Amino acid sequence: MNNSFKKYIVFWLSQALSQLGSSMTGFTLILWMYEKNGSAMTVSLMSFFNYIPYIMASLFAGSFVDSHNKKKIMLVSDSIAALCSAIVFVLSVRGELQIWNIYLVNFISGFMNAFQGPASAVAIGKIVPKDKIKQVSGMNSFSGNLVTVISPVLAASLFAFGGLPLIIIVDLASFGFAFLVLAFVLKIPEEKRLKNEKNSVFTGTREGLAYLSSHQGIFMIILTMALLNFLSRLTYENILSPMILARSGNNHEVLGMVNAAMGVGGIIGGIIVSSGKIKGNSVKMIYVSAMLSFLLGDVMMGAGRTAIVWSFASVAASLPIAFINAGQMDLLYRNVPGEMQGRIFAVRNALQFSTIPIGILSGGFLADYVFEPLMQTDTIPVKALQQIVGTGAGSGMAVMFLCTGVTGAVFSVISYRNKSIRSLRL
Repeated sequence: MNNSFKKYIVFWLSQALSQLGSSMTGFTLILWMYEKNGSAMTVSLMSFFNYIPYIMASLFAGSFVDSHNKKKIMLVSDSIAALCSAIVFVLSVRGELQIWNIYLVNFISGFMNAFQGPASAVAIGKIVPKDKIKQVSGMNSFSGNLVTVISPVLAASLFAFGGLPLIIIVDLASFGFAFLVLAFVLKIPEEKRLKNEKNSVFTGTREGLAYLSSHQGIFMIILTMALLNFLSRLTYENILSPMILARSGNNHEVLGMVNAAMGVGGIIGGIIVSSGKIKGNSVKMIYVSAMLSFLLGDVMMGAGRTAIVWSFASVAASLPIAFINAGQMDLLYRNVPGEMQGRIFAVRNALQFSTIPIGILSGGFLADYVFEPLMQTDTIPVKALQQIVGTGAGSGMAVMFLCTGVTGAVFSVISYRNKSIRSLRL
């Protein structure tokens, strides 16, 4: 293990700790907002206001990242996010915190993440050997899912003990540790840049799109991932909780079990990928994993009627995601030149994640106004579907899982057979 990779592991651990603090703050803010007005839409808008600036800023973040110091970008982005948390802390202590304050903080955080994300991605490509990219992706999946599992438990405990201010103090402490590691431990090589080079804010977007138009394989991967993101947000990350609550008699313990199982699946996938033993065709890894996630996870989730089946479905859906991410990152680092990576990652973020807010809003609309009312009708197709998913509240959302499961699996197979994608350097 070379010295730079050892330093990356220290950096990864510090970032995981910081991510835990941020996740605890985010979970606690959800509790605070829901207790304040009891509106699910109010909570959903937190994600909406985070994604919109992220997507918009990604349109011009690429050239900025490629032409500036990656470490400084990451330090400034993280510092601004920490400042936002500090402001929330002050407002909370003074009893002046309002819902619009949180929306504004999420907006600013989303904007800064548009710069921090590509800068971090480029930095990984510079300090991690190419043969360890999949392993690093697995490590990130492992830490991210571990945070997903333990942060609600820790946040709920600390929230009951010291409220929102205590959570933010822990968040800021974890940020301080990660900041010091990034500033003084990690060294990131920089590309030589042309002096006095002047570009418009959208130059990076134009150059990134021009590069993708002449490299159809990379472009097609980004577009296919965008559609798969849309399908996943229609169901898993949008209506999963309402469906489980509706079908379990509003049983919070069952919902907690299903969510925990999803995190466990991600942890298992992350451990397997981070072992470094996953070799072979990255294109096959991406689309076979996606097919299994949709076919086993979504279909089982829709057809299931017990906590055990839903938990197995959660594991089946989340475990392959680590393989999807690892395969995608491996292909990007192998096929995109270092001096173009900031622009390509930024454009990728803008395109690949642009479907997420659309999926979030569409899923709620389709559940409330299309599928749930549809399953209350007395027609032959509905009776056939009721044999699979059952009847009553939540059955319409269950049908949505069946639809995304079949559609996602078929689309994954079609994408795998795409000649442009299969021609990429593996």
